[in-house]
Amino acid sequence: MTLVEPKVIGTSAERVDAHDKVTGTAVYAFEHSVDDPTYLFPILSTIGRGRVTAMHTADAEALNGVLAVLTVFDAPRLADTSDGELAILQDPEVHFRGQFVGAVVAESPEVARHGASLVRVAYDAEAHDTDFRSGRDDLYAPEEVNAGFPTDTEDGDVGAALAAAAVTVDEVYSTAMEHNNPMEPHAAIARWAPGGTGPVLTLHDSTQGVHSVRKTLAPLFGLEVEQMGVIAPYVGGGFGSKGLPHAHDVLVVMAAQRVEGRPVKFALTRQQMFALSAYRTPTVQHIRLGADADGRLTALSHEVIVQSAKIKEFAEQAAVPSRMMYSTPTRYTTHRLASLDVPAPSWMRAPGETPGMFAAEVAMDELAEACGLDPIELRIRNEPEVDPSTGRPWSGRRLTDCLREGSRRFGWADRDATARARSDSEWQVGMGMASATYPANTSPGSVARIVYESDGTYTVQIGSVDIGTGAWTALTQIAADALGCPLDAIALQIGDTNLPSATVAGGSTGTSSWGSAIVAAARAFRDEHGTSPAPGAEASAGTPGNPDADRVALHSFGAHFVEAHVHRDSCEIRVERMLGVFAIGRVINTRTVRSQLLGGMTMGISMALHESSVNDPRFGHVVTQDLASYHVSTHADIRYLDAVCLDDVDEHANPMGSKGVGEIGVVGAAAAVANAVRHATGVRVRKVPIHLDDLLPG
Repeated sequence: MTLVEPKVIGTSAERVDAHDKVTGTAVYAFEHSVDDPTYLFPILSTIGRGRVTAMHTADAEALNGVLAVLTVFDAPRLADTSDGELAILQDPEVHFRGQFVGAVVAESPEVARHGASLVRVAYDAEAHDTDFRSGRDDLYAPEEVNAGFPTDTEDGDVGAALAAAAVTVDEVYSTAMEHNNPMEPHAAIARWAPGGTGPVLTLHDSTQGVHSVRKTLAPLFGLEVEQMGVIAPYVGGGFGSKGLPHAHDVLVVMAAQRVEGRPVKFALTRQQMFALSAYRTPTVQHIRLGADADGRLTALSHEVIVQSAKIKEFAEQAAVPSRMMYSTPTRYTTHRLASLDVPAPSWMRAPGETPGMFAAEVAMDELAEACGLDPIELRIRNEPEVDPSTGRPWSGRRLTDCLREGSRRFGWADRDATARARSDSEWQVGMGMASATYPANTSPGSVARIVYESDGTYTVQIGSVDIGTGAWTALTQIAADALGCPLDAIALQIGDTNLPSATVAGGSTGTSSWGSAIVAAARAFRDEHGTSPAPGAEASAGTPGNPDADRVALHSFGAHFVEAHVHRDSCEIRVERMLGVFAIGRVINTRTVRSQLLGGMTMGISMALHESSVNDPRFGHVVTQDLASYHVSTHADIRYLDAVCLDDVDEHANPMGSKGVGEIGVVGAAAAVANAVRHATGVRVRKVPIHLDDLLPG
């Protein structure tokens, strides 16, 4: 693979969208200026399961300014109802509390909200089931888990290996339900065109992929894909929750069908997002490890139970990292689902790896303790020469380098292995670590177009989306180096289905996939037009196939180091220091990459100490529906954080030599915190978030 010669790539280039965002001129979904807008407020179910028997709408319809009321009895019919999450208002069935059962459209958001409060809904309620637990007798194995991985794997006789092992770990770990809470809520503006040559339907959407939204939604409304346009130049965060269209997109499009060509604006409230914008499923994970007296693994078993929804299956692949992380002659992994009367879970930053590596890396810490080994040494002893899950050689596995460099920078050598050995006044001090990994994939299907303009600049067009990660800047840098021109000679256009197709911003594949297409287009442009092109010269190319993808194992690796302080009396936990060291291929932009890694590490601290969506099984819904009761890490919780990237170019990954960075920062971070808390207190907590009362035994 021919790599791009880096000149602008690898620098700390300022964000090209920085001025617009700082000055407030960057336009987000709900803010787009449209003529004569209307506003939607939804009506949500107040039972967990059953049927709507009546909806009394007269009071709302009589309210001055109300334009339309949609109900389950009269809403527009969808052409495709195969997706249970998106097939809203098509029948009176209630599948979870907080489900859309109607909506009010009005001249102002205040009137729409008041009108929705006037609609009286009658139900025939049934018993709901939202009780997620491991002892259920109706757990089942899905056909496959997220990202197309096999549900179960089995290599060798794990039972016999465990029975013969000199040292074993056999414990259950759990992670809480978590909700994506991007700064910008899910929002959209929908407008049906009364006629003309443009799209029949236009959607300004807060999404991670304009083309994927169009591909999913157009068939629901009987449209050809080209008859729908989706626009998203700026997105205020997504973390996976905006990777797929959700029911609010369908509702706003339905509402727009009722108001004779006028646009309809709809933004979910923070409270509504807890039922309608996806979330990370809770997990229960049973891990068994067997090792010889020297700490070399002889058996690994990782059995996972996750939550899914009756309306739509989603199987989080939490055991998948255990299939490739460490070497062992016997291995067993499974996934089982509890299908409940709940909203559908979906992607949340590093799905699978985040909860799975929490359990696996805490278990490895327990094994190190049982073997009397340093946790870093244990991991190095179990380094696999090739990918255990595929047998392929690594494209570049530098976990050992991450561990050793992190140890040096963090002062790990000064750590006393004895728990509770160090204190600072009223605080017990502990140090913990954990490994991190994430696949380095490139998704096919993106196309870039380059046009040379009369003013000497190059317009680079690709329908990708920047969800705040820095794609505007990184893609501009890639284009500049691929074309051999200055950064300011590139005019990037993204975030619109009028541009060439692009894959979703997810799975840490965006820069790899879109950047590869831009490099291919640049090379095609130079081949066709040389270095002195005529104004109007253009070329297009798609993301090329990677000939190495089936020959090597492509993954990023990292290591987290944490110093935790725990108060002797109150059990308050503070993460005083945290360092992450990562091998992620060539860094495209040092500034945005560091920001992404620190953001992931912050989410890991938040997972370890704060985040938990609490379900009340009596009523069948999450009761922590705002940022006052759903706790996240704040500035006061984040003290010294640093992220370091090794000098690393992966020539097998893509023409830039880079790998994805958006998700690896959170993987393993919570485990490092939990392991540091164990070292500080002597108390092993096998769940997150860790509560103060979990530490009282110590």
